[in-house]
Amino acid sequence: MAAADARGYEGFEGTAAEFTSESEPWWPEPRRARAGAPNVIVMLIDDLGFSDLGPFGSEIDTPHIDALADDGWVFTNYRTAPMCSPARAALLTGLNPHRAGFGFVAHVDPGYPGFSCELPAAAPTLAESLRAGGYATFMVGKWHLTLESRLHDGADRRTWPLQRGFDRYFGSMDGFTSLHHPHRLVQDNSVVDVREFPDGFFLTDELTDRAIGMIDDLRVNEPDRPFFLYYAHTSVHGPIQAKEADIEKYRGRYEDGWNRMREQRFARQRERGIVPPHAELPPDPLADGASIPAWDALDPEEQRLFARHMEVYAAAVDEIDQSVGRLRARLERSGEWDNTLVVLASDNGGTAEGGPTGTRSYFAQFGASGAMPDGWVRDVPRDVDDIGGPRLFGQYPTGWARVSNTPFRSFKATTYEGGVHAPLIVSWPDAPMTGGLRDQFVFVSDLAPTILELCDVPPLDERHGRPAFEMDGGSIASVLADPAADGREAQYFECVGRRAIVEGGWKALSTVPPTRDEGPEGGVWELYDLAADPTETRDVAALHPERVRALAARWHAEAWRNTVFPLDDEGALFRLRPDTEEPLSAPVDLIPFRPPLERFRSSKLTVLRSFLVEVDVLVRDDAAGVIVAHGDQGGGYLLALDDRAPLLAYNAYGAMRRADGPRLAPGSHELVLRVDERPGLRWRVALDVDGAEVARIDDVPMLLGMAPFTGISVGYDYGGPVDWELHERHRSFPFRGGELRRVRYVPGQRSTHDATELRAVGRAVLAVAD
Repeated sequence: MAAADARGYEGFEGTAAEFTSESEPWWPEPRRARAGAPNVIVMLIDDLGFSDLGPFGSEIDTPHIDALADDGWVFTNYRTAPMCSPARAALLTGLNPHRAGFGFVAHVDPGYPGFSCELPAAAPTLAESLRAGGYATFMVGKWHLTLESRLHDGADRRTWPLQRGFDRYFGSMDGFTSLHHPHRLVQDNSVVDVREFPDGFFLTDELTDRAIGMIDDLRVNEPDRPFFLYYAHTSVHGPIQAKEADIEKYRGRYEDGWNRMREQRFARQRERGIVPPHAELPPDPLADGASIPAWDALDPEEQRLFARHMEVYAAAVDEIDQSVGRLRARLERSGEWDNTLVVLASDNGGTAEGGPTGTRSYFAQFGASGAMPDGWVRDVPRDVDDIGGPRLFGQYPTGWARVSNTPFRSFKATTYEGGVHAPLIVSWPDAPMTGGLRDQFVFVSDLAPTILELCDVPPLDERHGRPAFEMDGGSIASVLADPAADGREAQYFECVGRRAIVEGGWKALSTVPPTRDEGPEGGVWELYDLAADPTETRDVAALHPERVRALAARWHAEAWRNTVFPLDDEGALFRLRPDTEEPLSAPVDLIPFRPPLERFRSSKLTVLRSFLVEVDVLVRDDAAGVIVAHGDQGGGYLLALDDRAPLLAYNAYGAMRRADGPRLAPGSHELVLRVDERPGLRWRVALDVDGAEVARIDDVPMLLGMAPFTGISVGYDYGGPVDWELHERHRSFPFRGGELRRVRYVPGQRSTHDATELRAVGRAVLAVAD
């Protein structure tokens, strides 16, 4: 992100205060909902491809979603943002993603309004407007609309769900989590304090239980009050996991491979009118064929491995459908289903982050910026049947992601249709309109104004005493009523400098940001006539240079109005961070047996640096248990006493290393865990007891990016264990037979591989806001 005045983007008139939230209490007086107002369920599915549901051509069993489609509206021309946080922000505010503060997912903080990763203070959410309109407002699942640096237990909660309009919340504030052992769960404004999860726990089921419980609690007390439920699934984002019984249901279903499966889905789409008869399936040279192995060229072992990945993915989609069925059954019992408006969509296209062969070591290649050194292991081999279960963090291969996005090109995070063209189903049995297929252009920011109109609830006209931002989206109620009604005329897209605009059936896109000399409209643009070529198989830019220039200019105007600039042409989106994060890297004393330190807060002590863990422990004759654990089956480290003997365990993205020392004599001891950086993004891990080294693991790959994913727990190993064998013997292995008097993390110097630049913008924004 080059400086604005160097790129021709000067003249931005907004102030930092306009794009930060206020902390003072703000609760608009609710009015009574109109008689007969519908309940509303918005179900958002993470990283689901266009063709992954039955109504859109899938072979996956989705009978309950099929029933929604049969009674409702199926949108074949719905588009969303290329990534998840931007789509969620647009859905909840009716704003375009950058105007809503989310030009990227909530893991950056470079200091620009369009990338603030906070919903603007003057942008009421759908939940806030509906609550003011008399609705009870509930949310379960993935939030992902709060800065990482404000996810910890001492953080300002102004951007947490309850402060943005929800009466009740249960789920994961982060972008994803393990479904078998969630790394962190939040209920309302507090972390859920649980040591370990019971065998058979599964988050999708738990979220559905919680959602039904919220409805039950409301109905006991207010039988006629309408509710808004925002159910944001954590499936099917990586790590892709499912229950074994559901995986078994799909065993053998994908042995024919991804090419045949893609062709079969495309044929069903044509039969059902999901794609027009003249649409073509993009051939390999256009459709990432170079990164997808030919199925018939794979050996049987590879085919079984890759098929298992897709079996797990299918099971996870099936489980989402089961959640729809359970909610429907609950509302049918109370006679409420017919008057429930359901909106079901995906937040972006299917993802290729698993790479050509998929991975059983998700964090070895996810969330890390920059090139990895030679020899870096991206897929630690393990039993194929463990894929999808609690012992393994997996992601399906690119070939299956292409199947998910049938019939479109490319994947999540791109501005090709594969990144932004998603399924949308609307159902409302009591609606005064008739359902069916709709091919009008609809964008994610259109959903909030549509829901408000159908519920007869006006959007709030102010928030925190400020005039509310005008929504960018427009209601599509007329499209529901009339198959011939007009849809959206135009929409811009941008992701990490990748640009696109759709206008009147034409689409111009550029896969890379322009150079400084080219200016914001410059660079190489492709052009597609979507009416004739909906799957982007024929670039006609050379035939229509004037149209390309006009669309590039329109993109520039839209981008300027929506605070898209500056473009990420120098990697600054990931490199620049506010200096207000610096205190998170100061030494800290941790308290035994409390909930784990939050993921990002923990990472500031360990990731891309050397560090020490200093322990003052009193050992008795029966001393045993975990002293400190950081991470899970996706990668982590652990220090424990096993029958008074020190034990080091290091999980290198699935590859286990262990070392132990001699038993400690009863009494007080000073333990120092030393984690020292070595060349090539490696660590050396050693343990000193009373000044003498007693155990060492010489050379392991650093845990970086999003790993360790589960935060630091002291006195036990929370949730997903670092060492599965230790977990099988002792479960969370709480420390006993002594006293953890002090556990202190002391971060060392940052690695030379850490390109982060801390800038004073953080304190400047706070000063203006105050």
